[in-house]
Amino acid sequence: MPKRGKNYKADLAKFDKAALHDVQDAMQILTGFASAKFDETVEVSVKLGVDGRHADQQVRGTVVLPNGTGKDVRVLVFAKGPKAEEAEKAGADFVGAEELAQKIQTENWFDFDVVVATPDMMGVVGRLGRLLGPKGLMPNPKSGTVTMDLEKALADIKAGKVEYRLDKQNIVHTIIGKKSFGAEKLEQNFNALMAAIIKAKPASAKGQYLRTVVVSTTMSPGVKINPAILG
Repeated sequence: MPKRGKNYKADLAKFDKAALHDVQDAMQILTGFASAKFDETVEVSVKLGVDGRHADQQVRGTVVLPNGTGKDVRVLVFAKGPKAEEAEKAGADFVGAEELAQKIQTENWFDFDVVVATPDMMGVVGRLGRLLGPKGLMPNPKSGTVTMDLEKALADIKAGKVEYRLDKQNIVHTIIGKKSFGAEKLEQNFNALMAAIIKAKPASAKGQYLRTVVVSTTMSPGVKINPAILG
């Protein structure tokens, strides 16, 4: 078990760790925790009542958070010709084709956070699957990162689009901003994320869909939210 610092222990004493809170109270508790020496990321973990081993019970999608993520997202776009020009004008940090693929393969270069590609470039990008896949960087049509509408894709990403997807433990884990946002903005982002996850409920899912919902900062204890009030 990891050794906990004095701030963590002090934060634990500020609230009932076993209690199920409403969203507003949870965000107030979270933003009232001791401050680290950096602006902590606020994370959400949602345990779902689905079985991700079945294709028809996968939960995956994207949502644009109303207040962004607080992170400066570096976007790499695989495109050629006019589409490359469109990506550059839309604010892509890196734009290219085979030469960028080679840079990733030979130099182990990963100075980017999101990869977007036009459909015609997926033959090139596909060869990077073993490198991009484990890092969650592989473009996918379902997440809007394989598209011809690069302007919209980049606008959404820069505005604070996050991807949520089920892991092997049937948990969705993603971010909703920075602690410095304050309770109100974090609540708005949380509600937008949860609305998307609830909307993505598979038709084949049976029983209770939202099992546990926990929010935390990078350094804090988790605060439980009552899933029954979320829909």
